[in-house]
Amino acid sequence: MSDSPAAPDAAEGPPTAPPPGRAPAAYLAALNPAQREAVEATEGPVLVLAGAGTGKTRVLTTRFAHLLMTGRAAPNQVLAVTFTNKAAREMKERIARLIGRPVEGLWLGTFHALSARLLRRHAALAGLAPNFTILDTDDQLRLVKQVAEAANLDTRRWTPQGLLAVIETWKNRGLGPDEVGAADATDFAAGRALALYRDYQARLRALNAADFGDLLLHALAIFRTNAEVLGLYQRAFRYILVDEYQDTNVAQYLWLRLLAQRHRNICCVGDDDQSIYSWRGAEVGNILRFEHDFPGARVIRLECNYRSTPHILAAASGLIAHNQGRLGKTLWTEDGEGEKVRLRGLWDGEEEARFVCDEVEALQGRGERLGAMAVLVRAGFQMRAFEERLLTLGIPYRVLGGPRFYERQEVRDAIAYLRVVANPSHDLSFERIVNVPKRGIGEATVKSLHELARARGVPVFEAARDLVATDELRAKARVALKALIDDFDRWRSLAGGLAHPELARTVLEESGYTAMWQADRSPDAPGRLENLKELVAAMEEFENLEGFLEHVSLVMENDQAEDGERLNLMTLHAAKGLEFDTVFLPGWEEGLFPHQRALDEGGLKSLEEERRLAHVGITRARRRVVVSFAANRRVYSTWQSNLPSRFVDELPAEHVERESEPGLYGAGSAATDLEEGAARLRAPRFGGQARLIEAEAWTVETHARPAGTFAVGGRVFHQKFGYGRVVSTDGAALEIEFEKAGRKKVIDRFVEPA
Repeated sequence: MSDSPAAPDAAEGPPTAPPPGRAPAAYLAALNPAQREAVEATEGPVLVLAGAGTGKTRVLTTRFAHLLMTGRAAPNQVLAVTFTNKAAREMKERIARLIGRPVEGLWLGTFHALSARLLRRHAALAGLAPNFTILDTDDQLRLVKQVAEAANLDTRRWTPQGLLAVIETWKNRGLGPDEVGAADATDFAAGRALALYRDYQARLRALNAADFGDLLLHALAIFRTNAEVLGLYQRAFRYILVDEYQDTNVAQYLWLRLLAQRHRNICCVGDDDQSIYSWRGAEVGNILRFEHDFPGARVIRLECNYRSTPHILAAASGLIAHNQGRLGKTLWTEDGEGEKVRLRGLWDGEEEARFVCDEVEALQGRGERLGAMAVLVRAGFQMRAFEERLLTLGIPYRVLGGPRFYERQEVRDAIAYLRVVANPSHDLSFERIVNVPKRGIGEATVKSLHELARARGVPVFEAARDLVATDELRAKARVALKALIDDFDRWRSLAGGLAHPELARTVLEESGYTAMWQADRSPDAPGRLENLKELVAAMEEFENLEGFLEHVSLVMENDQAEDGERLNLMTLHAAKGLEFDTVFLPGWEEGLFPHQRALDEGGLKSLEEERRLAHVGITRARRRVVVSFAANRRVYSTWQSNLPSRFVDELPAEHVERESEPGLYGAGSAATDLEEGAARLRAPRFGGQARLIEAEAWTVETHARPAGTFAVGGRVFHQKFGYGRVVSTDGAALEIEFEKAGRKKVIDRFVEPA
């Protein structure tokens, strides 16, 4: 691949049009009318709105080949941008097949790869040497930590991960240290983040290094300050092709706009209904304002779907139509109707896991492949219940996009703490967490512990107890190690009189482990905290700590071969771009999906992204979709009642088959007054004050218990919450103080006199 752009004079020459009267090429005959229009609309700005399963990759690669086959451009006159190296390789292979020969000299790759290529040629303009180093994530974090410590920043309160996340946010928006204004300021590190950003960039230049964000940032700075260099590439790239345009951030958007200003032959392919990565910096507004940014732009909609059945597409289209911030399109297919989307309401989360896994087993028994089925969850902590059930049934599975629940870093750390509480001789666990969170216990101290333990033939924990009684360690390490030993002694003394879930919660809090993730500003920190809470909740199913740890060991030892058919388990975010015959979508409840944290932080904008995420989930399915929700769910050791997600109501009724259990909202009966009440409770509420009302799942049985049956002070029994006394009544709604579950609001249909 050449490192030089096309020569300016070659790029300025007139395009070569195909001879008049030539019959359509075979590659055009294989396209549907909308796809062909997108391929042949070569001049001027074009936005191809490609819905899920409509053949966007075919359009993009065929358009590239068409430019070459018709003589409109030489290979090095087309700039093609993808989001993954895999997509770039696939595009190059497809182009070669279409034109019948390998193609060299292409400017085809990811934003970062293409920017790095540009930067190597013009490194001096960014204050770097051409052989600059590109830092990976670990190196970035190490350097940020050095900068923070040099500035005497309290890295326990303001973690390096959090500082790096702030810096990456600025870089994603195309802002160097001198371009961060008051509107972009942050209170991170007590307002010192910008100064630390400057120090970090200075340190990078001193090391002749760049991080991933710098690749685009430096290229942008060069284009903005050097008209000659910008002009060179504007002339060189006669045509620009962009994949997944809805996922671009501000820096990528600015990069593309600058390069497209001369010829304006930019074609962006994307789907505003699949923009789900705002937490990575993606701006859905980039695709929504395309026509404004490029006046006279042509918008071509790809709506013919080659993946899913009509019922699935109609359900997805009906749901996403509730979003206001979209350009609009309706997916359709010529295939037969197929199965309706199934909607299942269940009593609780455990029953939901049983239902889904039993359905998987039944489908497998009918000859369906496990690898063609997927369970897509909104939050990672939901996976534990499904993993436990799959292991019980012996159904092989794999977690895509991340480790299995008990293999996650934060879960393994927490379990290591608990293992040392239960067994001080568990050396591997003690070594894992001896300096997590950071306590100033470095490798030299750990080495000394090992040497003493081997010499005396004792566990490392006992060696540590002996070592802190001497002056052999540095004072800081000795004090920290002594404090940790005292903590473990105290936690061990509590084990006899404290319930093991409460003991685990105490250990995680007093060790500083929970606080470490609370202070972490990285995007995955909230999910890690959710997993820790789910871990503690899981312990309630076991009689004691030892029983739980034994269970974890058995789970971790479960041998799942890499080959063979396995059920796919992943988050909705990880599922984008994939497709399966059968898709299960559990947890469609208010507060979980849409996620309450997203609503609190982003309001209507975040709600619309949550709805796009639901749309993505539905359109992963080829043949069948099963949506489920639980009326009650144990969330972090506390049972709470849930209302079905507002997205359940937004699914078009004519394309949905409701299968909820008797007495649960969604069964399809005529209790419209209660349905309307549920709808009111699901009305949008945004901002920091947003809070879901803890109400029992609304009954829709026609024959509900008459109001006024229960009196204040009366003793009642609830199947999940146990015994309690009525505190207040409001028609069919009761407020009850349960003996174990605390105060809850329930519908009288679900309790009985005790």
